[in-house]
Amino acid sequence: MSQMIQVKRPDGKECSGFYVEPAAAKGAPGVVVIQEWWGLNDQIKGVASRLAAAGYRALVPDLYRGKVGVDEEEAAHLMNALDFGDAAGQDVRGALQYLRQDSAKVAVMGFCMGGALTLLAAANVPEADAAITWYGFPPLDYIDASKIKIPIMGHWATKDAFFNIEQVDALEQKLKQAAVPFEFHRYDAQHAFANETLVNPPIAAKFDASAAETAWQRTMAFLKKHIG
Repeated sequence: MSQMIQVKRPDGKECSGFYVEPAAAKGAPGVVVIQEWWGLNDQIKGVASRLAAAGYRALVPDLYRGKVGVDEEEAAHLMNALDFGDAAGQDVRGALQYLRQDSAKVAVMGFCMGGALTLLAAANVPEADAAITWYGFPPLDYIDASKIKIPIMGHWATKDAFFNIEQVDALEQKLKQAAVPFEFHRYDAQHAFANETLVNPPIAAKFDASAAETAWQRTMAFLKKHIG
C-alpha cells in the first residue's frame, strides 16, 4: 500500500510525504528516505517501494512542497532555496516521529542532497536509530560528530564531481575522533551511481548497476543489523 499522507512536524506545522508499507506492516521497522535534489519524483518513490518490499515501512517527506526539478537548473534552484536546518530538524524529524508511533526502530537514509540532510539528522534528531548516506554530506563544519550516537553507513563515489572524495576522508577522521560507529564504502563510480534513471544524464552523474547492487546489499544488511 502506498499513499500521500500528512505528517505533523515538531513545530506543529504539517509536511506531506509519500508513505509505503510492507504486507506485514504491524510492528515493522521504519525508514525515512530523503530525496536527491530532484525532489519527490518517481525514482525516489521507487526507493521507498524497494524498502517496503524488503519489509520496512518507508516514508519520503516532500521537502519541496510539491515541486520537482525536471532539469539541473531547476533542481539546483529548489535545493538552494531549501532551509537545511528546517528540513532536517522539522520535516525529517516529523517523519521519523510519525514512523516511531508504530515502529520500535527507525532509520534515516538519503541520497545526494538527502545524504547531507541524513548526516545533519544523525547529529540533531534523537529519534533515529541508524543512518545511511549515499554520496552526500553537508559542509563538515556543520556536523557536530560528538552528538552522533547512532551507527552510520556511507556510500561514496571516488569520481564524484559534486562531493569531493577527499572530503570524505576528512569526514571519516571527524567521526573516528568522536568514536562514532560507522562504515564507509568507496566505489569506482560517479555521483548518483544508484539512480537508475541517470543512464545518459546531462550532468556529471551516472548509474552504475554493479556498484548500486553492491551498495544495496550492504544497506540491507546494515538495516537488518541495526533496526531489524
